[in-house]
Amino acid sequence: MRLLRLLSRPGFHLFLTGALMVLGFVLAHRLSERSGRDQLSALSTERLELYASNLAAELGRQASLPSLLAIDPTLQALMLAPGDAGRQRSASQTLARVNVRAGTSQIFVADLQGQVLTASEPLTPPARLPEVLAQGRSHFFAADPVTGSTDFYLLHPLRGSGPAGGVIVVRFNLAPLEATWVDLGLRSQNERILVADDQDVVIMSSVQPWKYAVLGHADPSRRAALQASARYPQAIGADLALPAALEAHRGRLVRLPLPGDVAEGRPMLAQQRQLVPLGLRLVALSDLTEVRQRAQLAAWGGAAFGASVGLLVLYLSSRRRALRQLTQAQTALRQAHAQLEQLVDSRTAELRHTNDALKTQIAQRLQTEGELLQASKLAVLGQMSAGLSHEVNQPLTALRALARNSIRLLETGRADAVAANLQIMDDMVERMSQITRQLKNFARKADEQVTGSVPLLDSVRNALLLLEHRSRPLGVQTDVDVPADLRVRAEANRLEQVLVNLFGNAMDAMADETERRLSVHVTVQDGRALVQVQDSGAGVGEADLHHLFEPFFTTKPAGEGLGLGLVISAKIVHEFGGTLRARPLPRGMSFEFDLAVAPWESPDV
Repeated sequence: MRLLRLLSRPGFHLFLTGALMVLGFVLAHRLSERSGRDQLSALSTERLELYASNLAAELGRQASLPSLLAIDPTLQALMLAPGDAGRQRSASQTLARVNVRAGTSQIFVADLQGQVLTASEPLTPPARLPEVLAQGRSHFFAADPVTGSTDFYLLHPLRGSGPAGGVIVVRFNLAPLEATWVDLGLRSQNERILVADDQDVVIMSSVQPWKYAVLGHADPSRRAALQASARYPQAIGADLALPAALEAHRGRLVRLPLPGDVAEGRPMLAQQRQLVPLGLRLVALSDLTEVRQRAQLAAWGGAAFGASVGLLVLYLSSRRRALRQLTQAQTALRQAHAQLEQLVDSRTAELRHTNDALKTQIAQRLQTEGELLQASKLAVLGQMSAGLSHEVNQPLTALRALARNSIRLLETGRADAVAANLQIMDDMVERMSQITRQLKNFARKADEQVTGSVPLLDSVRNALLLLEHRSRPLGVQTDVDVPADLRVRAEANRLEQVLVNLFGNAMDAMADETERRLSVHVTVQDGRALVQVQDSGAGVGEADLHHLFEPFFTTKPAGEGLGLGLVISAKIVHEFGGTLRARPLPRGMSFEFDLAVAPWESPDV
């Protein structure tokens, strides 16, 4: 009975569903990954044999050339008199012709001490040639000291008269074959090839950063010995974490770094094939990323299957339990109906109270937005106060000087000069009156419900006048292209606040630039006036462009902005029936908004 109660509990079915999901995930992942690795290993084995055959064929293509040259009469004559200049020249011409026809890199004849007797072209023999001659080897690998590519050398002895003798050496470069591997590696990102010599140093690779790297770990003494062996360039590459013993038909999981990968490297399946006659190891590295992705997809499929089985069991159990509870629910429903009627009455009263509170909050919010708008205007006025005080202080100083000068001129009876001074004083007073009048209008709290016909050019000029104390020291060049008779649907005070914010931001952006140009262009089309405010500043980065109209976001240094100017400007433009947008330019930014064009007969508000 206890077991039946346990089986009927929803928690047990959820646990069973989770267990089946985890089991399906693990089994599907392991089976898929094992199958993918086996398939990848078989495919890599076939390609490894193909690469080995290709390398052996390339190295053996010229294997018979040294022995054929050894019986050439010209070379045999040279060995009878190695020091004869005529025979050396004749032998050099013969070697040059053979070199061109055979497609090799170089062919030369050297004595048993490694000194070149004659060659198809002037050359410097490889540094390890005397060592190879002393060992009696028939071939060896060496790095080209100029290009760093791998060269393969074939040797065949030449017999002369007496104990003297020599060796004929044929050199051909493996760079074309390696370039084919590199191209294959670029086109197929799932497989890489490398060839290591008997010192476990990579001499050929489809991944160039692996060139001349050491397989396994090389301590400083071994690196010094490798660099001193004259077999490789002076710079031995970094260690590659590749084990010395690898199986040809069953790969081993390794992690090797690739260009642009993370530090721990990419998981790969490593397989190798020994080229015993050449003393080389050919290693194929297959990328397991795709195998693991397929295994992960299969794992999620197995998890989905396990979850489906668990959910099916849960559904059947829940359905039986639901039928049993249906009768109980009908009885409880009748009881709940009576309680619901009482609850509806109480909820209705609560909603009525909440609705009244919400209306109060909306009114407070509208009041707060108005206060925030006025505070923003006062903040702009505060930022302009220092410059404007300087604008007013200069005329006052000049008025004082002109007044004193006029007193002296009156004493001397120079009425014409006094009249000129009075005219200048009148112009200065008019200038100060214009600035203070515009400041008073700008600081006035606007009625947000009033929208009338506003001359757009006057609003632009008033905004530029308020910021003239900033634009003049910066040397800002203004370009205003606004039709003189254009009137738009807006409220003059708030429209000027939008323009002051946009012009002020433009001047901040151009403060550190050598060229400071502020342009205001207006285009009228289909009853709408598109206003474009453009600057030649540094612009805004792509990451910040999407946050410009978010509250309290600013690109200015700390203490120089609250991040509310564009937010308030966008709100004002929206209330005028337009939209404020930001668009990056090749040099600078463009802020644009559109307003409805008002008929010329409409009264100015």
